[in-house]
This record gives sequence, structure tokens and C-alpha cells, in this order.
Amino acid sequence: MPNERLRGAIVESGLTMEQVAERLGVSPKTVDRWISDPTRKPYRRFQYAVASMLRREVSYLWPDERTAEEVTSSSESELVQLYPHRSVVPKDAWVKLYANASVCFDVLVYSGFWLTEDPAFHRLVREKSADGVPVRFMLGNPSSEAVAVRGDDEGIGFAMAAKIRNALMNYAPLFRLPGIEFRLHSTTLYNSIYRADDELLANGHVYGVGAYLAPVLHLQRVPGGEMFDTYTESVERVWQGAQPISSPTDYEGADR
Repeated sequence: MPNERLRGAIVESGLTMEQVAERLGVSPKTVDRWISDPTRKPYRRFQYAVASMLRREVSYLWPDERTAEEVTSSSESELVQLYPHRSVVPKDAWVKLYANASVCFDVLVYSGFWLTEDPAFHRLVREKSADGVPVRFMLGNPSSEAVAVRGDDEGIGFAMAAKIRNALMNYAPLFRLPGIEFRLHSTTLYNSIYRADDELLANGHVYGVGAYLAPVLHLQRVPGGEMFDTYTESVERVWQGAQPISSPTDYEGADR
């Protein structure tokens, strides 16, 4: 049975199918399938975008979905701890987080330089490599515009790119270990994300403020929650678009 609620809401909004599709960044055929085939529901991020655009609850457009209150209630359980600044997070929090990693060990940063100077973290990475845990490092491409902009935003200019180059050199011994991959990204990074299996630390990026002064969310995955998955989906998108490198100087513009 077609989704008449969605069709009706689009008609009442005064938007055409093409306009809805354009605003979402999908094809008109995709929107048409959401209406004509009830088994073809959009991803949650598109559901929220459509609901906001049409000024309807997600649960109205897709009755078998949960209400905003139900989602909010579940997501509250995802928050383990909120820190006002990264500088007040316990120093061993990252090592404790990654010590529990058995299937996912992800580091998404621009430089994360402070972490590269922690001997305990290096030892842990080696241990996880020996245990067969896949480890993924995603650092900013020092030659990218996004890194230059972030440097200007923090008021440190070219020092941001220099920090990344130094971080890569600090990680040099890890490039030779099995199961460890490094990639460089050129994305506008709104959070540094440190993920170990079903827990993560998300360090926000705030204009004009260094990451060490920005808030940190400690999240855990719980049934029905959506915040954790929102962050991990971001990690995956960055990973897919990032450039694999095999050494600290394996990128355009590096000093060799």
C-alpha cells in the first residue's frame, strides 16, 4: 500500500517531487519509491530531513517508526559523560577506551598530536595489532584547504599542518605493523572522534578555540539510541573518501 501520508504531506507543502529530491540530494525516482513502495523507507537521516522539510513527525510519515520523544529517551542513555573541555578528561581515558576494542579501533582527527606522544597509547596500539584488531587512523591531509582553514580558525595558521606532519612522524613505527591502516582526509571536521567498538569519545571543534578547550562527549551504543550511530556513520564516510598512505611522507607535498 502506498505511503499516502508522505504523498499528501508533500502536496500540502506546495513542493514538487523534484524539489524535495533536490533539497535532499537524491533522485526524484528515490522519493517516488518511498511513496509507492512501503518497503523502501529512507535512511533515518533522510527521514528526519523530510519530516523537518514537511513539518511533520517522523512517526506520522512512517507510522511504524518511533516518535521523537521515544528516540530522545533512548538516546539519553547513550551519554556516559559530558566533559566541558578535553583538558579535564582523565588522562588515561583514551587508553581505557581503546583497551576494550576487539573489532573497531578508529581515530579520526586533524592531528591528535597529544595522543601521538603518549607511550601508553603506542603500547596499546601494538598490542591490538598483535591481537588482530583492525586499527584505523584518519588524519587531516596537511596540504588540504580544510586543514589550512582549521589552522586559521584556531589562530595557529600553518602550525596545524606542521602538527599533522609531526604526528605522522611520531606514528612512523606503527606503519610497519599488521592490521594498522593510515589515511589522510580533506574533510571539514566538526569533531575528532575516537571509537572503540560500542563506545566513543567525540571532541567537538569550536570556531576560534583549540580542541583541548572544546567539549567532549563519551557515548555508548544502546538499543534504540541514535547519537552513537550518527558519529560512527560520519567516521565511515570520512574513511571511504580518505587517501591511503603507506608511510608518514606518502602524500603530495610531503618532504621526502
